[in-house]
Amino acid sequence: MPIEIVRHAVQWKSAVEAFNTRMRAGGSSWGYYTEPEDTWLPARPDAPVWREHYLAIEDGRDVRGGYALKVQSCWLGGRTTTLCDYQGPVSEGTIDPRYGMLAMRLFRDMLRRHPLLYSWGHGGEDPVALQILRKLGWWLHTTPFCLRVLRPARFLHRNAWLRTSPARRAGLDVLSASGVGWLGLHALHGGLGLRRHWRSRVSVEVVDRFGGWADDLFEQCKHRYTLVASRDARNMNALLPRGSWPPATSLRVVRAGETIGFVAVMDTNMSGDPRFGDLRVGSIVDCFGMPEDAPDVMGAGFEFLRERDVDLVVSNQAHPAWSGALAYHGFVVLPGRRTFAASPGVLEALQPVGSTSSGIHLTNLDGHGPHSL
Repeated sequence: MPIEIVRHAVQWKSAVEAFNTRMRAGGSSWGYYTEPEDTWLPARPDAPVWREHYLAIEDGRDVRGGYALKVQSCWLGGRTTTLCDYQGPVSEGTIDPRYGMLAMRLFRDMLRRHPLLYSWGHGGEDPVALQILRKLGWWLHTTPFCLRVLRPARFLHRNAWLRTSPARRAGLDVLSASGVGWLGLHALHGGLGLRRHWRSRVSVEVVDRFGGWADDLFEQCKHRYTLVASRDARNMNALLPRGSWPPATSLRVVRAGETIGFVAVMDTNMSGDPRFGDLRVGSIVDCFGMPEDAPDVMGAGFEFLRERDVDLVVSNQAHPAWSGALAYHGFVVLPGRRTFAASPGVLEALQPVGSTSSGIHLTNLDGHGPHSL
């Protein structure tokens, strides 16, 4: 059964559909993209960042798995290079033991194409994926999830994250109706943050596109990080295209006449979401600036979402200055909720990792993007 790994193309659409049908019939929730061109970041000759899709083809006919690579320039270990996020691999080995080793082969194929490879979040809670990565010599680094509840009664009554049993649902409803939950959550966030000492010193401008100011900001700030994807105007305009996915609002943050950073936020009315239930969720999906300016930049994004009456605000941040800025504004910072997995090539560029890991800047916009937000 010879298997060849090739670039996804129109000719394989029906074979991908058949693969997805077999996966569902076998009890798997996984599948692969039917369309060969990525809907978020299509591979175009002039694109600064794009996603490539690859398929495992057996006997020149049947799709047995696949993976995606997001190719982007970045600042890594003091120089500009190309870094790739991977998504997948998806393999028929999850339902058919004959293909049990295919996932390992797909991982090796990714590394052959792009040695500087990483993932953030995807597979972070999957022990099988983590086991494969450890065998391949990857470095695994956990990062936090940040959360602040703004409307406690609605959070207690509508979230799906905590309401996992009849007893829990009944208890949360009592807390919501009695007002005890409101008092407890307000006390929690108030006690955690130093926000009472903070006064907004910035002005905020909603921007449809990133301009030369973003280029200047990236050049000024990139040296403060050991790993950060390029956040110049070309990359940001590609990652946050107008009128398309992700539906984020971009905010330019100015203090004393100078741009100190930007933040991108989303406001989503959830419906039946497995984590957030029917809540209105605000999310800070990207941010950038000097680490010491993080409290002002994050404060601008948080205030923007608060004024839109969201029920809670969430964010994933790898850099301690940016998660710390959220803690400053009263967010609960839950450690170890998302895993950054780095290939041996990335790990080598980050050496000595003990002192450089705190300089890694990743947000929800990195990796596969702000899915489920």
